[in-house]
Formats: sequence, structure tokens, C-alpha cells
Amino acid sequence: MNNSNDIKLENLSGLKRIFPLLANKNVDMKKEIGAGVTTFLTMAYIIAVNPDILSKTGMNAGALVTATCLSAALGCFIMGLIANLPFALASGMGLNAFFAFTVVLKGGATWQMALTAVFIEGIIFILLTMFKIREAVVNSIPENMKHAVTGGIGVFIAFVGFSGSGLVIANESTKVSMGHFSPAVIISFIGLFIIAILDKKRVKGSILYGIVVSSILAWLFAIINPKEAAELKIFLPKGVFEFKSMTPIMGKLDFSFFYDIKSFGNFFVIICTFLFVDFFDTVGTLIGVCSKANMLDEKGNVPNVGRALMADAIATTLGAALGVSTVTTYVESSTGVLAGGRTGWTAITTGVLFLVSMFFSPIFIAIPACATAPALIYVGYLMLSSVKQIDLHDVLEGVPSFITITTMALTYSIGDGLTLGILSYVLINLLYNLFAKKEDKRPVSTVMVILAILFIIKLLFI
Repeated sequence: MNNSNDIKLENLSGLKRIFPLLANKNVDMKKEIGAGVTTFLTMAYIIAVNPDILSKTGMNAGALVTATCLSAALGCFIMGLIANLPFALASGMGLNAFFAFTVVLKGGATWQMALTAVFIEGIIFILLTMFKIREAVVNSIPENMKHAVTGGIGVFIAFVGFSGSGLVIANESTKVSMGHFSPAVIISFIGLFIIAILDKKRVKGSILYGIVVSSILAWLFAIINPKEAAELKIFLPKGVFEFKSMTPIMGKLDFSFFYDIKSFGNFFVIICTFLFVDFFDTVGTLIGVCSKANMLDEKGNVPNVGRALMADAIATTLGAALGVSTVTTYVESSTGVLAGGRTGWTAITTGVLFLVSMFFSPIFIAIPACATAPALIYVGYLMLSSVKQIDLHDVLEGVPSFITITTMALTYSIGDGLTLGILSYVLINLLYNLFAKKEDKRPVSTVMVILAILFIIKLLFI
């Protein structure tokens, strides 16, 4: 591996050891900033989506916009400074839906209690990271599985992109089907073609150009045909400046369930669910994005993985205190990495833009899904190329890899895909070893076996 992030922490001292970002030399800041902007634009939708979902619990929507931006900014800053990696963080999709619809609306908990569950999850993650348990899990995943995770994430985010464009829609009979070839779909494919052609011509920032052009086309369409645009969820920016106080939701943690045995039992399950989903979403994202960007070290491990996981854990804890659901590492970081981001400056750039968006949120909220869809689809295509490095002719490696790749998209969860992939890997290889000759047996790490046992418990009882 050869990139500007290849810094040995043991060779640093003082402030640079604490913040390895400061040790970077010969950094292409133009490329890092461009990558950070690209990452931000592909995940800016969270500024609108997260408040929309969490406000259904009774939380103040305006305060949620500010808290979403600030928690994302802090997470990005921590990741950039202490891990020196180009990964951005924000309230996780899926986890925010679980928070709102399952824990609060269906489970009957207050949103204050749900925030407390997320806060406790963050504390547990900090402890697990301090004792290097999370790091051991990341490093124990076999090489072929790491490439499978990359390919699976590629299929997953491409699916998110096709859904965002409107080309793929829900269908009660067939689960999904092709939607109408609407103006939103056309705009998405114009953006996709622009990205592909510019990338073929080796134009730097091709993904960013695709997002910008698609956004402009979408807004022009909204001016020409506002009624149809509204039906397609394409809206013009409603003003420029707006800032809302976080007071209604910040610091509203409620530990009262500790004094009720029944409530504590229910919340123990909730905390475990948050732990499982966040843990393996983050692991899958780190491995997949680093693998595609050729950032894995000579042993095939994620650089500074312990610090990256610590940044994720701290961000989750701070996010809960600010008033938002679990803050996690975003798979959309892959857009910035593939745009050339290699150091923490990419994450810090994304964080700065989240801070700015607190005051100019109407503009960023107006970036439609059909404008970010081209970037997600194209990055999905790029990440899927890692599949060629998997030995698919070896059934013991190929079948678990196939399960990992397909189930990430089909379950709409990176964490669930990784769970099923690891579980199938361990079971297939252990069963094979029962009947194989001694010299043909496949080594399966203790960590992988422990993970498989935990996954079985999770699937059966949680």
C-alpha cells in the first residue's frame, strides 16, 4: 500500500501521536477538500431525512436539523483528527427508523428513554474499543470475506441509488419492481452518464460534477413544472439562512428505566439490538471502503482501525447527548474515497460543511435524491469490481462471499449481510473440517467462531 495515510503511530510523538492527522506531509489538499465535498453531497440527505423520521416520536423537527448537523460534524472531526481516515459520520439510516418506529412508536418508550439507550450503547462501544475487542473482530475477518463486503456494499449503495432515482420502487407482489421512467429517473441517468464519461476522461471530481449538474437540472424542472416536481419530491430551496436551537432535545436523557426490572429487561434487548446493528454496519463499512481504496495494510487490515472505531463510539455517545439517534460511519464515504480522499482532511472537510449546513440547511436539504443517486450508482459499480479478487471456484470461500454480497442489498442492511456472511463462513468451514483429512482442514479463527455463536443467539432470541 502506498498512500499519504500510511503513517506508523509508534514512530510519532507528542501531539502528532494523539492526532496523527498533523503528521501528514505532501497532502494534496485540493483533492482532499474535493473528496470531502463529494462525501458531504452524497450524504446531505440525512439533514432532511433524520429530522423527518425522528420528529414522528414527538421530537422538535427544527432542533433535530441542528443536532443532526452538529453531531455529524463532531463525528467527522473526531474521525479525521484521531484516526486520520477519510470517513464521515452521521445519524445512521435504519438505526433512526428502529429508534422511532420500533422503540418509541411500537415499543411505547419515550424518545428520552430511547436516547438513553443509544447513549449507553456508545459507552459500551468505548469500553469494547479500549480493550481492542472491536479491533480483533475487524482483523479476524478473512481476506475473501473482506472483498465480499466491498462488493456487497457496492450492490447495497447502488440499490439505494436506484431507489432514490425512482427507477426501483416497492411492490407488494414482487417486493420491488421498476418504476415509471419519470423526469427524476432521466435526471439521475444524465448525472450517471456525466460521471461515467468524465471519469473515463480522467477528469478529477467527476462524481461531484454529476451531483451538481443533476441538482441544477432538478431545480430547473421544479421551476418549469412545480406540481409534478413536488410529486417526485423535488423542491426548490426555501430560503437561504435558517438556524434552530437544540434546547428542546439536547441533554434529555432519562435513566428511570433502571429502577423498573421489567423496563430494564426490555431496554437491555433494545441496547443489544443497537449494539449489533451499529457494530457490524461500522465494521462492514470500514472494511469495504478501505479495501476498494487500497488502504488495507500488508496484513489486509484497516489502518488505525482501533482509533476509527473509537471515533465512531465517541460520536454515538455525543450524538445521544445532543439529541439524535446512533451516529455511525457512513458508507457514502466511499464516494469521497473514490474521488481521491485518503486522509482525515477529507472527513474534516465534510464536518465543516455539516457545520455550515446548520445555518444554510434549506439549500442542502433541497438537494434531491435523484441528484445523489448517480453518485451512489456509480460508486456501487466501482466497488463491485472487488468481486473479481474472490476465489469463487472455492466453495468454502465463494458461498459465504455470495451470501454476504447478496443479502446486504436484499435485507437492506450492511450489518445483516455481514452477520449472515460470517455465520455461513464459520458453519460451512467447520462442517467441512469434520469430514476433511487433517492436511485439508481449513483454519477458522476463534474470534470468528465466537462471532458465529453470538449471531446465532441474536437471530434466535433478540
